[in-house]
Amino acid sequence: MSKKPNITINKVYTRRGDSGKTELIDQKKVLKSDIRIDCYGEIDELNSSLGFCISLIDAESRFDGAKIVSKLKAIQNNLFNLGTVLAISDTSLLDKFPKVNESDVRALESEIDFYNKDLSDLKSFILPSGCLIGAYLHICRTTCRRAERRCVALSEIADIDINALKYLNRLSDLFFVLSRWINKKLGYSEDLWKP
Repeated sequence: MSKKPNITINKVYTRRGDSGKTELIDQKKVLKSDIRIDCYGEIDELNSSLGFCISLIDAESRFDGAKIVSKLKAIQNNLFNLGTVLAISDTSLLDKFPKVNESDVRALESEIDFYNKDLSDLKSFILPSGCLIGAYLHICRTTCRRAERRCVALSEIADIDINALKYLNRLSDLFFVLSRWINKKLGYSEDLWKP
């Protein structure tokens, strides 16, 4: 079982990254353009986008989004865990840090099944649209897919936990289903691709 990292942040800027390099959790110095930095930067961007969705749901008065918000905040914590694991190049240290695991992947699948059961089958692709929450969940979905692609690229040159890739894959599916569910809940019709 991994233990909680000991974190103290008492100063926002350190000047250590001014040369274009940064330090991984295992103290290896790399360029900020390193694919590993790109990976956890994508996860950070996704987490910020998800935070915006949470704010939108909190502000929506037409339905009680407390349950969804609670689940999305748990996902935000998992994204921090995932970013932490991606910031470690020495795989012998991974067990000392929190990470996503197979049960987190299964929890996403359970959420997908729960929200998808009330949705109609699709006969075409959906054009991202609908209410502001639904449209922004599509942005989360595509940001998640980009993060997944970068992590797959990293997995071609370094060992990363397969659960990280599984988690991102399922998470983008959850964002897709949640977008459809919220649009339906708020009375927005789906715009389908018409080739």
